[in-house]
Amino acid sequence: MTQDSPHDTVPASGVSRRDFLRTGVAAGAGILLGRASASAVDAPAVLTGASKVLNLALVGTGAQGRVLIDAALPIPNIKFQAVCDIWDYSLRYGERYLGRNGHTVRPYVDFQEMLEKEKDLDAVIVATPDFMHAPHSIAAMDAGHHVYCEKLMSNTIEGARSMVHAAKRTGKLLQIGHQRRSNPRYIHARDRIVRGDRLLGRVTNINGQWNRAVSDDLGWPPRNVIPDATLAKYGYESMHEFRNWRWFRKYGGGPISDLGAHQIDIYNWMLDMNPTSVMAGGGVDFYENHEWDDNVMAILEYPTPEGMVRAFYQVLTTTSAGGGYWEYFMGTEGALKMSENPNLTAAYREARAPDWSPHVNNGIVRPATADIKVKKPWEKPKPTGGTVDVRETAQLEAWDLPVKLDKAIHQPHLENFFDAIRHGTPLACPAEVAFASSVTILKINDAVAAGAKLPYAPTDFIA
Repeated sequence: MTQDSPHDTVPASGVSRRDFLRTGVAAGAGILLGRASASAVDAPAVLTGASKVLNLALVGTGAQGRVLIDAALPIPNIKFQAVCDIWDYSLRYGERYLGRNGHTVRPYVDFQEMLEKEKDLDAVIVATPDFMHAPHSIAAMDAGHHVYCEKLMSNTIEGARSMVHAAKRTGKLLQIGHQRRSNPRYIHARDRIVRGDRLLGRVTNINGQWNRAVSDDLGWPPRNVIPDATLAKYGYESMHEFRNWRWFRKYGGGPISDLGAHQIDIYNWMLDMNPTSVMAGGGVDFYENHEWDDNVMAILEYPTPEGMVRAFYQVLTTTSAGGGYWEYFMGTEGALKMSENPNLTAAYREARAPDWSPHVNNGIVRPATADIKVKKPWEKPKPTGGTVDVRETAQLEAWDLPVKLDKAIHQPHLENFFDAIRHGTPLACPAEVAFASSVTILKINDAVAAGAKLPYAPTDFIA
């Protein structure tokens, strides 16, 4: 799933991605290094044997930490042996939940104490707020452990850069949690539909969104409040900010980082490029007690070898209208709507494009199911009478993807990380690649603040 494929060549030059890396052409061209990354080329020898049980620690047993626990539990030959969280409420939950699932763990409040006492760890999973990703990941790598860290890599460029440098200095693996890169449905879409058989023709535009309805701020049981002195020790201003850190600039990058990072990372990955500019708007228009914008709309420009691709993205936190979360890649001969929700995923053939039936035998697409046929809210309705505008083109023909993911959406990315430790398998999202995505995302916030179109320089994406 993460091995190089015949499609892993740089379109403009035709050279292999590995040769491309070695010649240094990438920096000048602004091309993003995908799965066969610099980290893969420089990957340390970490072979540990296929049957070795990997000893794990998890720092951050809140909502995202629990998602990763559930995704990891079905994976064989791993053992959680320690958990760490500054909130006793979450710490005890993680300890008890893992215990009920056969993993007896030692709980810690202090991360450094955990690193000092847990001498036989193989890897640390970091699921803390974004501003702690760099301190926790770097300390774990300095202690001799491989790290799986949630995205966004950091809420600052310098934080993300320091993580790349730490991975190189220590020779430890650092996987960042852009989990779509390990999803077999997304890999099939990129390698077979967009690139391999080029069913979309020339990709000209991308649209994407993550829309969520209004929600209340998170609270906490009164008996489980963290003392002010403890909060201050770990960098938090208040219990409210601790529980709702995603909305405050000190701790995270706002909704464009929290939600948009997953999908805009896939823009880069699918096009195998970084953008050259961004313009964006947004604001704190609804939640008066938050610091980060509750809505952001951005346009990124990608000058691909085939021509310009303009990519729109919106994250809205005051409405669930618009059909949830998805990325929509639109080309001259077809379109592809991707989502981690398979019910929102489909490929569409333009009426002018060649017949896609031969691609069924090649396992690239299959005829759409009845469910897909009725889930096309973005398409024009069939006329029910009256005059149809003569400029209206024929409706798109829906097709399904023949690849399914029958496990938790984060599980393949964790499996890739564990395979990298055991076998030296290239990471699906190593530090250098995640750094480029972090640069892409964080500059969107800069564009909102500046109210202007901002350029990316090719060197911006190099840590």
